[in-house]
Amino acid sequence: MDLAALTIFRAVVRENGVTRAAAKLNRVQSNVTTRIKQLEEQLGAELFIRDGRRLVLTPAGETLLPYAERLLALADEARHAVRADRPSGRLRLGTMESVAATRLPGLLARYHQKWPDVALELETGTTGKLIERVREFEVDAALVATPLDPTSLGELFETVPVFTEELVMLTPRGHRPIREVRDVALSTLVAFERGCAYRAYIEKWYLEHGVRPARVLELGSYHAIVACVAAGAGVAVAPRSVLGLAADASNIAVHDLPDIGAVDTLLVWRRGHFSSALNALKQTLTGQNGMGDAEDEEHAGTDTLANARLHASAGADDIG
Repeated sequence: MDLAALTIFRAVVRENGVTRAAAKLNRVQSNVTTRIKQLEEQLGAELFIRDGRRLVLTPAGETLLPYAERLLALADEARHAVRADRPSGRLRLGTMESVAATRLPGLLARYHQKWPDVALELETGTTGKLIERVREFEVDAALVATPLDPTSLGELFETVPVFTEELVMLTPRGHRPIREVRDVALSTLVAFERGCAYRAYIEKWYLEHGVRPARVLELGSYHAIVACVAAGAGVAVAPRSVLGLAADASNIAVHDLPDIGAVDTLLVWRRGHFSSALNALKQTLTGQNGMGDAEDEEHAGTDTLANARLHASAGADDIG
């Protein structure tokens, strides 16, 4: 059982078939099929069964997949380790949408310029899903919000704080000031699906005051969330940094949430699963490699947004 065979096996799983896996790997289909059959012969078990036009993992295939992920990840780590002076290879990074949209563009551009031999793959998701993907070796690291219960990360992960986000409540323009939960006039909470740490923080805030949103409207992007709030569909919680993403926020009011305060964004990876490429990214994010510029960009964005605000009333800012 060699790494090339495991790479082909993983590609067939990820691409949901031989044809797309062959294209992804720049191999002919017959070669992919042959290597899978050889792997099955070595293991003495079938890894796939055909269901119509689909290939479905057998129980043996399901068992092999996490081992294949771990072995391939370890091989990548070994390659990186022997070239610690020059980060290279693939780095799979998971991130929350808010971070991808507001914090990462400039940082990743500089990272790519400094380390062009690193093939960086980016995917977005909720904190809960991203932690699970790190756990299963499906991404090398992820940028997540500090979970409501930080101890839930246990000893399996290593973390480092890289950003701090101020959570605010978004309401339609003209909403009365919000000093406590009962000041929230709309009963619908507009939020990401469960697994979003920011949603967990706001739901805890509601429950601590004996209130439950009558309905949670789940959406998949901050653009959609802000648009729904502006239309009067409900209220939402978001990092203040995402407010600059709205093309037209003239119908949005922003309310501080001092009871919740600031939430750290963490870079998370599995303990012991480290590489020179990930180390270079960690240095970039934590300030050892130019974070001062990123902070300047953040403050510049904040100043621009502040200039766009009209003070509506105590406890609330209308964005216009």
